[in-house]
Amino acid sequence: MKKLAQQKVRKHHLSDEDVLERVQRATFQWFLDSQNHDTGLIFDRNRQGSPATIAGVGFALTAYPVAVNRKWILRDEAVAYAVKVLRVLANAPQGEGREGFSGNRGFFYHFLDPRTGLRATAPTFWDSELSSIDTALLMAGVSFARAYFTKRNAVEKEIRNLSTALLERVDWNWLVRADYKILHGWTPEQGLIPYVYQGYSEALLLYLMALSAKGKPAPSACWTSFLDGVKAESLGGKKYIAMPGTPLFCYQYPHCWIDFRGIADDTNRRLGFDYFTNSMRATKAQHRYSVDNPNQWRGYDELDWGLTACDGPGNGTKVVDGKERTFRGYSERGSPRGFDDGTIAPTAAISAVPFTPGKAIRTMRYWLKHRPELFSELSGFVDAFNPTYDLTKPSGWVDEDRVAIDQGPIVLMIENYRSDFVWQVMRKDRSLKRALRRAGFKGGWLS
Repeated sequence: MKKLAQQKVRKHHLSDEDVLERVQRATFQWFLDSQNHDTGLIFDRNRQGSPATIAGVGFALTAYPVAVNRKWILRDEAVAYAVKVLRVLANAPQGEGREGFSGNRGFFYHFLDPRTGLRATAPTFWDSELSSIDTALLMAGVSFARAYFTKRNAVEKEIRNLSTALLERVDWNWLVRADYKILHGWTPEQGLIPYVYQGYSEALLLYLMALSAKGKPAPSACWTSFLDGVKAESLGGKKYIAMPGTPLFCYQYPHCWIDFRGIADDTNRRLGFDYFTNSMRATKAQHRYSVDNPNQWRGYDELDWGLTACDGPGNGTKVVDGKERTFRGYSERGSPRGFDDGTIAPTAAISAVPFTPGKAIRTMRYWLKHRPELFSELSGFVDAFNPTYDLTKPSGWVDEDRVAIDQGPIVLMIENYRSDFVWQVMRKDRSLKRALRRAGFKGGWLS
């Protein structure tokens, strides 16, 4: 796969479209470079020896057609990528053994060996768990590929057939608990992971993918059980569903593929707003938190914001400005009641662009001009930075890594803001429509 030509960028007076094009295209380049080119499996991060992430493949299967839509690559290149990686996933063996399998009952392990497509295991990587949410993120990309590659030639027909086979192989009922909540996953060493997804979270996507299946879908009752008892609160503004410490990725992942504007389930009808409005209000509340900066972190303001799950400067405490501060490495971060150690994740602010376009674009423009150390024309923004942790540098601690599940939403959400492209393709997907109706959604584009 050839590299995209480095763009010639004017240093000043960039239009909003210039800013979006620059950030989105550079981030897509990361996906071109951060994969095993024999299998198409996407590295979890740009670090030597990184395993592949199945969620990253789901984002890549969607990002390649976005690149076609933007005329950065040819459709043939997107076709070649999709058929390659789908063949690997469809042909990788499934079973209950500890090694030599890619997953079980249609689900995939969170991390795979990028060379073989088999479970990432120690000592080369680590013993990865079979993951329901990561399988859902993968299957969202597989669903998108099936809906996008609709030409009648043999290769695109194979893409559709492989996609259907992968989607119908997942036995969603296997991970449905007796109370209709979906478990986190399974390992061959310890069996089913006892934790479940309940209450508002990124698992909106998980439950809808489980309801969408034609082969072995989860019961419709799962949706009601998942959202049972969800409430809206006003946290410095209008009411929204605010689970304790929710990071912004929870308000973004489902919207990467699903257009929730104007469609409503029972929870939406009870609360009086849809999930798109909910994410918009949650984003605005987090932005206000950064402006108010109650914990007095360095760098927090109206242009430096964004809390989500991301890398951090490391675990431990450090005295800064006369106060002992606690820091973490990779962790969920959220406001106003979640963990916050002053670490800002560019993906959180940028991927919010459909919800708060003015705030997101102003922040991108500011970072490109005043924090150039955060950005590369060939890989996009770093995963995170922390101005409080290191007072000797303009942006403080700056991560060396980019992480696939944080890069993916940048490409998809910018495109949804610019053209509705991903949403428009997914609106045509019969399986998604079936899932939304089974969950009780009505109105809007579903009508």
